[in-house]
Amino acid sequence: MPDVRPVLPTPGAEAPSDGARPPRRGPDHPTRAAADPARAAVRGGVLGNYVDQFDIFLPVLALAPVAAELYGTRAVVTYAGLVFVATLVGRPLGAAVLGSLADRVGRAVVARASMLGLAVTTLLIAALPVAAMTHEAVLLAVVVLRFVSGVLIGGGYTSAVPLAIEWTAPRRRGLVSGVVMAMSPAANATIAALVLVLLGTLGPDGYAAWGWRVPFVVGAALAFVAVGHFRRHVRDTPERAAAAPAGRPLTTVLVGAERHRLWRLMVLMTGLWLFTNLAVAVVTSQLGVVAGLDGAAVTRTMLVATAVSAAAMVASGHASTRAGRRRYLTAFGAAAAVLAPASYLAGFAGPASPAALVALVTVLQVVTVSAYGPIGAYLAERFPPAVRSSGYGTAYSLSIVLPALYPFWLPPLQRAFGDVAPVAALLAVAGVLVAVGAATSPGEAMTEGPAAPATPAGA
Repeated sequence: MPDVRPVLPTPGAEAPSDGARPPRRGPDHPTRAAADPARAAVRGGVLGNYVDQFDIFLPVLALAPVAAELYGTRAVVTYAGLVFVATLVGRPLGAAVLGSLADRVGRAVVARASMLGLAVTTLLIAALPVAAMTHEAVLLAVVVLRFVSGVLIGGGYTSAVPLAIEWTAPRRRGLVSGVVMAMSPAANATIAALVLVLLGTLGPDGYAAWGWRVPFVVGAALAFVAVGHFRRHVRDTPERAAAAPAGRPLTTVLVGAERHRLWRLMVLMTGLWLFTNLAVAVVTSQLGVVAGLDGAAVTRTMLVATAVSAAAMVASGHASTRAGRRRYLTAFGAAAAVLAPASYLAGFAGPASPAALVALVTVLQVVTVSAYGPIGAYLAERFPPAVRSSGYGTAYSLSIVLPALYPFWLPPLQRAFGDVAPVAALLAVAGVLVAVGAATSPGEAMTEGPAAPATPAGA
C-alpha cells in the first residue's frame, strides 16, 4: 500500500503545483495513529472502486457466454450492449444526486449507503427466475436493475475516490490514483478468470443453467465487504467535516463558479469514455463476431489484456506526478490517437493468430484505458472541497452519455463503412479529445494537503 501519511503544510508555505514537489515536512509531522485514517480511506477508495468496476463489467463478461439464452438470438450483440449502456447512463444521475449529497452530508456515509444499495441490486439479478420469464422480460428486468446499479455506482465513486485523494499527501496522489483506478481492469480480469473457471468446471450448459449467477453473488458479497470497511474504518477528513458545505454544490459545478472547469474536463473524459466503450465493450464483442473466437478464447484474451493494463494504470498514475498530470495526459492522448487505431487495425483488419490477437488487444488496452491512472487525482485536484464530489462525479459521469450510446450510433456507421474502419477512426478521435481536453483544462483548485485548510467553493 502506498505511503499515504498526510503532510501538514508549514504556515505560509506555497502549495504544490501539478507535478511539483510539495514542501518538506516539519519536525512535528503526524504520528502513525494520525495516519491510520488516511490508510483506511485509501483502502476504502481501492476497495470501493474495485466493487464499482466489478459491478460495471459483470454484464459484459459474465453474461456474454449466455446472452443468447437470456435475451434470445435476435440482435444479441445490441441487447448485450443495451445492458451495459443502462449501467453507464445511470451513473451521471447518481453522480449528480449522490455527489451533491456527499458534499453536503459527508463522503463516507454516502459511499457506504451507495455500496449497500449496489449489493442488493446485484443480488436481485442473481435471483432472477429466468426459466419462467420470456426473453423480453429478462432483458427488461436486467436493464432496469442495471440502471439502478448505475445510479448507485455514481454515488459510490463520487464519494470514495475523492475521499481517498483528500487523505493522501500530494506527492503520493498520482500513485494512489493509479492504484485506485487500476481496480477497473483488475475487476475486469477477476470476472474473466472467474467465468473461465466456471465454464471449465460446469461446461457451457451448466454455466447457462445457473453458473452465470455466481459472479453476481460474488459481486454482491464484495459490496457488503466494502460497506463493512467504510462503516468501521473510514471517515471524512477533519477539514472537510468542519467546512461549511456549499449551498448548491451541483449548481455551482454546472452553471456557477466551477462551470469552466467542468466543461473543459468533460472533453477529456469524453475521449476516455470512447476509449472504454471501444477498447473494452466493442472489442470484446468483436473478438467473437469479427475474429471468430469462441467464448472461452474471448475471455482468455480479455483476461490477459486487462491484467496487463491494470499494472500499466498504476504506472501511468505515478508517472503523472513526475511529469505533471496535465502535460502527461496531453502527451498520452496525442500518442494514443496514432497507436490505438494502429494496434486495433493490426488485430482486426485482417487474419491474426490467436497469440497475435492477444498481444494486440493487450497493446490496445495499454495505449487507451491506462490513461485513467491519473484521473482519480486529476479530477479531484481540480475542484475545491465544498463541491469536490459533485465536480468529480459530474465530470467523470456526464461525459459518459454520448459514448455510452454507441449501440445506437455505431451500427449505422459500421453498415456504411464496415465493422472495423469506424472503430479505428473513433479510437483516433478519442485520443484527440483526450489531448485537447487535457491541454485546455484549468489549473488545480485542490491547493491543500490532507490536513490543510479547505479551499472555499469557487476559489
